[in-house]
Amino acid sequence: MNRLQRALDALAERIDTPAPIVLVDVMQGNIDRVQGFADQHNLKVRPHVKTHKCVEIGRRQIEAGAVGITAGNVGEAEVFAAAGFDDIFLAYPIWVAGTKKPRIRRLAESARLRVGADNVAAIEALADAMGDEPDRLQVVIEVDCGARRSGAPPEAAGDLALAARKRGLVPVGVFTYPGHGGAGRDLRGRAAQDQEAALTTAVRSLEGVGVTAEVVSAGSTPTLEFSTSGVITEIRPGEYVFGDLNNARLGSCTEDQIALFVAGTVVSDWVPHQVIVDVGNKALSKEGSPEIGYGGIAGTKAVLSKVNEYHGFLPLPDGEFRPSVGTVVPVVPNHVCPVVLGFEELIVTDSTGTSLERWPVDARGFLN
Repeated sequence: MNRLQRALDALAERIDTPAPIVLVDVMQGNIDRVQGFADQHNLKVRPHVKTHKCVEIGRRQIEAGAVGITAGNVGEAEVFAAAGFDDIFLAYPIWVAGTKKPRIRRLAESARLRVGADNVAAIEALADAMGDEPDRLQVVIEVDCGARRSGAPPEAAGDLALAARKRGLVPVGVFTYPGHGGAGRDLRGRAAQDQEAALTTAVRSLEGVGVTAEVVSAGSTPTLEFSTSGVITEIRPGEYVFGDLNNARLGSCTEDQIALFVAGTVVSDWVPHQVIVDVGNKALSKEGSPEIGYGGIAGTKAVLSKVNEYHGFLPLPDGEFRPSVGTVVPVVPNHVCPVVLGFEELIVTDSTGTSLERWPVDARGFLN
């Protein structure tokens, strides 16, 4: 029997579905494995909490050796700062207006706060928000390495750092996101090479204006094992803590390293060769495609062919897998990050399913 199904069978009478189940022993193994990798390569780990949004998991990452956390928005950062996290990098091109002005100031007072920026207008807004204490805020210049998302050209990093310094902010380095490494198994290494080239150019650009790059920050989980260049000082993986089907397909985790799944129950079987489970897009999101499905049943070849808000459509492949109404099954998401958004708590157990804890998703709903 598949290990996820085995753990779920032990829990089935103690939970309601759909529910996100975390195998804490597998999760802790992922945390320790990546920390060990980073230590071996003289890298700092600054995990992205957008994946789990859970204070308890963030604490475990810090206890394992992480130097701080990465947050995706001001609200996320506020939740973790209130819980005592005092080294936070907002790796997002925030536009500071309205209530974000005092919120950024308060965060900079309670934690060492670093904020990403990729344009002069954003830098000016950050400086305005900090009032007469701009030197409380550290700025990390974001550069593009081929993902074609946010990020300035690497050669522009120095000018942006200089603009920050002129306004009294403290430019401390550069960061990038090699998102194109998630497009295919053979692209992970190439994206990491693009990352190294962009960061090297950006560091030189900073040096050209007299700014030392104390921070040279790299992501992501798919490119992590290739991010060993000497120019990099820290890594910002997020998904590694749980793993998912996308990362398994890419080769950036194994199926045994997947630590989160959604427990679902078969609720209808009227359509021949198909059952309906109570895991829809509110529990999983709609990440996927007709070709790969929208989530898979652990230990089988069955995948959800479609998801509505509360319905998961599960065609039954030829073979022995024929779950009847009432059967509880482990649904593994394609992309784990959206899953936690739909739930107030994580059901935490281990691979035997004997223990049971409930950890709040503390930063759930904090999106601005």
